[in-house]
Amino acid sequence: MEQEIGKSAKPKAKKEFAQGRLIDTYAAQCEKCHKWRVIDSQDEYEDIRSKMLEDPFHCHKKQATSCEDPADIDYDTSRTWVIDKPGVPKTPKGFKRSLVLRKDYSKMDTYYITPTGKKLRSRNEIAAFVEANPEFNNAPLGDFNFTVPKVMEDTLPPDAKLASPIGATSTATSKKTISKQTQD
Repeated sequence: MEQEIGKSAKPKAKKEFAQGRLIDTYAAQCEKCHKWRVIDSQDEYEDIRSKMLEDPFHCHKKQATSCEDPADIDYDTSRTWVIDKPGVPKTPKGFKRSLVLRKDYSKMDTYYITPTGKKLRSRNEIAAFVEANPEFNNAPLGDFNFTVPKVMEDTLPPDAKLASPIGATSTATSKKTISKQTQD
């Protein structure tokens, strides 16, 4: 599944993030034909990602789409792609999972935005927030996952490769891999 950086809701924070470093498009790769399909929302994307291992994505799961249709989006260097791990739990209701690409393109950072707009950066902060706000006790702590997507080095802007500490070569996406995209 893919996500692009750029259209995520702005968190309430003192520091604004560069728009080109936020997720702005979500996509899933069909297990059968390997074409990329744009997913309409972060919520729908997270639902697909959380079930990917037991229920792989296929084109027919997107309304009025089949493997015979052209791909919605191509894996190329027109944007920076990041590959998410399948099986990451869906974000608890009322919270928002925010991913931000570091300036040096080395990796992404995961944050959770609470229903009150507070940005949480760790499991300890989440546990403290839930404890202080009993109305959110129904949010399973195990569903707050800080696993970050892999930044695909072969899609980085040419000037970013020089600054990037990424040393390994990129790997191809598998039919069960979920990905995200970032727009530069």
